[in-house]
Amino acid sequence: MRRVEGLDPLGFPLCAGYPYYLGGSASICATCAARSLEPVPEAHCQVRSQALGTACRCSNALCELSPDERGFSRVDAVAMFSGDLENAVRRLKYDGAWGWAPIFGRLVVGWMERNPDRMAGVDLIVGNPTWTGRTPIQHIETILKAAAVEDAAGRWPFPTSPVLVKPVDTDRSAGRNREAKRLAAAAHAKAIRIERRLQDRTVLLFDDLFTTGQQMQAVARLLRDAGATEIRGLVLARAPWRGPDRQGALFDT
Repeated sequence: MRRVEGLDPLGFPLCAGYPYYLGGSASICATCAARSLEPVPEAHCQVRSQALGTACRCSNALCELSPDERGFSRVDAVAMFSGDLENAVRRLKYDGAWGWAPIFGRLVVGWMERNPDRMAGVDLIVGNPTWTGRTPIQHIETILKAAAVEDAAGRWPFPTSPVLVKPVDTDRSAGRNREAKRLAAAAHAKAIRIERRLQDRTVLLFDDLFTTGQQMQAVARLLRDAGATEIRGLVLARAPWRGPDRQGALFDT
């Protein structure tokens, strides 16, 4: 849908009252949301989209690994995990507020349209899967389904059904220390079933949030082991750096 004269956007997160809420385009939603979302800092790590410190150096040890070791080549983010976007993501993820899915789907497609160079060569878009029994909603799968609908021209390689499926639940990693996150990420990746041939493909792995990168690494390495040649990451939101942990080491939560 093209923008109609006289029907101005209300601004994110007032999307429910938005004139284009049901039939808006990815470009309209992305342009509107960009006015209020916190952007990824201009000075950011080119591997993980994290803000660089005063020494212009990324604090995460994953960046010092080779692409083979960390699994993914880079992770881009639509915006930072803060303010209204953080609240909206939590509402979809934990409250099942399904109405946010089409908005997030448009933001994802809008990012792709604005960054065709980052999408060049991508053969398949997959979501970091949620447990098939997750309640109140499988938020990653729901966002990608909405994004595929918004890609009306069929420009991007969204699959018609999930490529990665997680039939059993595993421990959550949110709010836990780095080692616990690593173990939870490994268990998560081990539980994933791959439903499509990935040999010699460049895969875009989508998730809602990037924090330490432990889970992105575990799933990306799984896809590499399945034959994918490159894994690029895209997340709806990038968690900000929180500072040193209780042991005094830099800790990106």
